[in-house]
Amino acid sequence: MKIPLRNAVCLSLLLALPLVHAAEDPEAAALNGRLVAIEADPSTNALASLERLQARQAVQALATARSRARPAALEVAQWRVETAEVAVQAELARREIDRLERERSDLLLEASRREAARARQEAERLRIQTQIQAEEAARLREAAEAESLARQEAETVLQGVSSREAARLRASRQRAAELKRQEEELMRSLEATDETP
Repeated sequence: MKIPLRNAVCLSLLLALPLVHAAEDPEAAALNGRLVAIEADPSTNALASLERLQARQAVQALATARSRARPAALEVAQWRVETAEVAVQAELARREIDRLERERSDLLLEASRREAARARQEAERLRIQTQIQAEEAARLREAAEAESLARQEAETVLQGVSSREAARLRASRQRAAELKRQEEELMRSLEATDETP
């Protein structure tokens, strides 16, 4: 804490040098005040060091200039102070641009992560759906196979059975055909789901 205070005191003394002639030179005092404003602001006091030094030197030269050289010294001092102010603002703008670029990069990265997470969730949902449909198709296929076996057994028995038994066999065949039709519909549904992106 002592070092910044010592620096502030030295800086104040250095900036106050042109103020010795302030009563005689209000323009130098005004230019010096603009420099003091830059130096006093913590967000700008470390920026554009070279330009600020040149501006201080030009203001000091103005304060000590003889009357014949004063208009030229005033013009140089004004130009140097304006240059320092513009340089400070440019550095502030560059820092803000850098900050915004970092923030933009962070936002793009976060959006990319979220999109990847959504894609993973959708892929998992589709995998589970496909697995459920495949299990249902296998169950229907097993039922159809069992029905087919039952039909074959019934046909063997029917060879010596009455017409009433033949009617039962026909009903069994119709049921087997219906199960086979349901299985085919489910397989077509599975194929259509697999073909969708």
